[in-house]
Amino acid sequence: MSTTSVRRLPVENGVSGWEAISARPFAARTLEGNVTADWLIIGAGFAGLSAARRLLELRPDDRIVILEAGEVGKGTAGRNSGFMIDVPHNLSSSEYSSGSADATRLEMAQNRSAIAFAKAAAEEYGMSRETVDPAGKINAAATARGMALNASFGQSLRGAGEKHVFLDAGEMRDITGSDYYLGGLYTPGAMLIQPADYVRAFAAGLVRRADLFERSPVTALRRGGGTWTAVTPRGTVTAPKTIVCVNGHIDDFGHFRGRLMHIFAYASMTAPLPAGAAGRDRWALLPADAMGATVRKITSGGKARIAIRTRYTYDTTVSLSARRLAKMAQEHRRSLDARFPELAGVPFEYSWAGRLCLSRNHVPAFGEVEQGLYSACCDNGLGTVKSTLAGMMAAELATGTRSRELEDYMDHPQPARLPPQPFAWLGINSVIRLQELRAGREG
Repeated sequence: MSTTSVRRLPVENGVSGWEAISARPFAARTLEGNVTADWLIIGAGFAGLSAARRLLELRPDDRIVILEAGEVGKGTAGRNSGFMIDVPHNLSSSEYSSGSADATRLEMAQNRSAIAFAKAAAEEYGMSRETVDPAGKINAAATARGMALNASFGQSLRGAGEKHVFLDAGEMRDITGSDYYLGGLYTPGAMLIQPADYVRAFAAGLVRRADLFERSPVTALRRGGGTWTAVTPRGTVTAPKTIVCVNGHIDDFGHFRGRLMHIFAYASMTAPLPAGAAGRDRWALLPADAMGATVRKITSGGKARIAIRTRYTYDTTVSLSARRLAKMAQEHRRSLDARFPELAGVPFEYSWAGRLCLSRNHVPAFGEVEQGLYSACCDNGLGTVKSTLAGMMAAELATGTRSRELEDYMDHPQPARLPPQPFAWLGINSVIRLQELRAGREG
């Protein structure tokens, strides 16, 4: 029998505004004692929940157990900006489309498969329009360079035969109530979600047919007798096959070490806005330069708020200091005030960081990494849709389900190795900072 100890567990850095304004639709259970199952899924984010749902479609009579280290909605899945994007998105290059027309079409087809899967789950589980909204999104440009990036992006979309609409400064002002933007590029295929609400409603739908245990972190994995056993502080789960859906934490399980970049993204959410402030009730902006500021106005329970995400750091730790979070909140204040000076008196109620995962060659950490142990990890900066797809594909791979979609998805190399430390830390943070400086007013 072999045992692998898990090096580190997830940490919640700050309080996610999405989670704070969300309500749990079901009671949490913690694993107590030893259980057996047909399938074990580690992680209850986008990948883990999607893997469970796909397994239920393929193996409806099997017992599925999901282990979550914290609580659903409080981890990384409840900390992103809530864009399920169909068009190509490469955060590491600061651009949204940089491949060939064929590669662009394939990536869009894969992303749309994930969005369709999520939409079907939303319908089955009764999610509201405030939780899931197929409204599309706008790439907003605040500089001449941003306008040029949008023009290039539009050309790529046109070459792929994709619908898109350019917006001028007046149209952007009508939508957002701000004079900050020179123009925008609207694409209709994105689905907007309230991420914490989404994963909680998804989990609530699954627990009718699967066992979900929260506050049950896996501290070790044992292999023996043709089964895997996950050890938690108060119990164990034993199953012949295990799917690990922990994004960048997969290297803490002993796999893909030295190949994954752990990037913190920082965000803040305002207190409720004055009536009529910041344009229409809801809008969603990505920056024309992918390293700029993502800005969303949401209206939930009759209260409007703005969530803004900007600034990134590469760290080898999982925990951040309060001083770091406070510094990033100051950057968010500067960015928000530049766009909406009339909101200078509206405070941020929540500031937080979420940990995403990139590989140098923009590929997932996916596949059967040991006999009966499958990885559906590394979101490459687009966790909502990429992790959904990874979970779907891992369930198909683990069950031996053959599909053209799975063949296409697996047609990629392993994540490339990173330089050794401290060169990786110095190099990656230098690149991030240079890209943020180049983004300028887009940030």
